[in-house]
Amino acid sequence: MRFFIQRDRLVQSVQDVMKAVTSRTTIPILTGIKVVATEDGVTLTGSDSDISIESFLPKEEDGNEIVEIHQTGGVVLQAKFFSEIVKKLPSDTVEIEVGNHFQTVIRSGQTEFNLNGLDHEEYPHLPQIIEENVFKIPTDLLKAMIRQTVFAVSTSETRPILTGVNWKIENGELSCIATDSHRLAMRKAPVEITDGVTYNVVIPGKSLNELSKILDDTQEPVEIVITENQILFKTKHLLFFSRLLEGSYPDTTRLIPTDGKTDIHLNTKEFLQAIDRASLLAREGKNNVVKLSTLENGMIEISSNSPEIGKVVEHVTSESIEGEELKISFSAKYMMDALKAIEGPEISIRFTGAMRPFIIRPIDNDSILQLILPVRTY
Repeated sequence: MRFFIQRDRLVQSVQDVMKAVTSRTTIPILTGIKVVATEDGVTLTGSDSDISIESFLPKEEDGNEIVEIHQTGGVVLQAKFFSEIVKKLPSDTVEIEVGNHFQTVIRSGQTEFNLNGLDHEEYPHLPQIIEENVFKIPTDLLKAMIRQTVFAVSTSETRPILTGVNWKIENGELSCIATDSHRLAMRKAPVEITDGVTYNVVIPGKSLNELSKILDDTQEPVEIVITENQILFKTKHLLFFSRLLEGSYPDTTRLIPTDGKTDIHLNTKEFLQAIDRASLLAREGKNNVVKLSTLENGMIEISSNSPEIGKVVEHVTSESIEGEELKISFSAKYMMDALKAIEGPEISIRFTGAMRPFIIRPIDNDSILQLILPVRTY
């Protein structure tokens, strides 16, 4: 195998596939990156058997030559060294040549590296996915949906299913739900899909985080294919495979209260900053709890008290308060995470009593919802 390639495009591709490579694997060859040159261009692959990423560099794009293929073939190179080497090469063009026994030479400018490679035929094959019902979603919307839900997945392995985000597609609408049983994040959006096609799958939160890092902020559509145990995201030159979590996701619709006793309408940024300040003392007290109380004249009081450090009290003017008086305590971190995920200058919070979950929504937007369970404080 021998080809010449633009260095910056190679670096970008290596960085993308590196997101799937792990040093902690029982299959030694997976610590490497597979490089394959064909008549059409060069494909790089990284995998940890949960996530697999394939990046394709075509021979030319928009009239610019990216790769010049002299001889087709393939090799697997140690990811750690290969990625460090390509980042530090001196010249804009890189030559990669594989000789006998997969000895690989990487040349650039006056620099030459020799690396021991492995047989690319021994690299596990990527899942074969039959593309029946492909649906599409704009890249920037997909990134937003991930950002607004994935933070609420559970980090504990006691209930593995909760470490993923539940994706449901029904009637042309995708709803993403994540919960760690103390809070819940939900986001909905319309998708282009064949009529009558429904899905209900759970995607590992880790996979979605990595996917989000790779995607550009464009409006180009991402094609998504779901099978029994895999999901594939396809962009122009990238394939991102993830396994799905096994098991059924709990029915979260029961958690979301339909009635409310107290409705508060607030400026998102002001409220977020007030919670942030109150949490300065709460964080030290290990419990991170802040208290919210409604006062007269549309004022709310946010306070936090750590006996060994001190206390903070802050008054925030709400746009409006309707319903019963309220005193409630909750995790400042959960509230801040939820507020950061909500797009919109103003929010409404609906409470159903001091010990029931409450809902945060942007005003006039039903596509996004955050739910938090309060904390008992005596």
